[in-house]
Amino acid sequence: MAVARRFSFYLVAALFLSCLLLTPLSLGYATLARAAEPAASASPQTPQIDADYTIQVTSNGWHSEIVLSADLLPAGRIPETEDFPEARYYAFGWGDAAYYQAEDPGIGTALRAAFTPTPAVLHLAGLPLAPAELHPAAEIITLQVDRAGLTDLLDFLDGGFDRGALAKAESTADGLYPYSLFYRATGEFHIFNTCNSWTARGLAAAGLPVRHEGTLSAEDLLTQLRPLTENGAKQPSLP
Repeated sequence: MAVARRFSFYLVAALFLSCLLLTPLSLGYATLARAAEPAASASPQTPQIDADYTIQVTSNGWHSEIVLSADLLPAGRIPETEDFPEARYYAFGWGDAAYYQAEDPGIGTALRAAFTPTPAVLHLAGLPLAPAELHPAAEIITLQVDRAGLTDLLDFLDGGFDRGALAKAESTADGLYPYSLFYRATGEFHIFNTCNSWTARGLAAAGLPVRHEGTLSAEDLLTQLRPLTENGAKQPSLP
């Protein structure tokens, strides 16, 4: 299955790149990453906000996405969601254009994505079911934001689409699932600006105490989010 091959290879590539970063040739990159990361501080505190709206972050261990219930998006708020009129939830993920959309990416594509700033795409999925029902093995973090935070998050997601002069972006390729598509995105992907960095920026825009500097891996992100959940732990997936 093409999706399975892509996810399996991405995981292998991520592990390979993680090992590569530990070699002497990559010590310069690691030093730069540490320099860019702010000094360690105490665990983030749950923000004092009027928490009216629920959002989710999903992760399969290397990639993360922001998920919103369809009823949180007014009609036309993010035009691309109109491509999924039956969706109950929308999942937004960002990544390298060449790698993310490739049917069978090679190691060269993975290395270019990591070490060279490259164009990005947004993967938008119109989920027919709740994330936990579709992806029971994923880690799902449930978070609360207020009205202003939701508005700013929607602005962030809307601004992630590179529409040029168009009112609505055209899809560049079929997505990873029958209910998803790829679109040109703003920003450039590289090893210090990953899908998880992008997710962190969106959550910070929503008013959550999340840093994007130094947030490269999924675990970098999730360790910041777990204390923000209602019970301070991983949210269980539905069976």
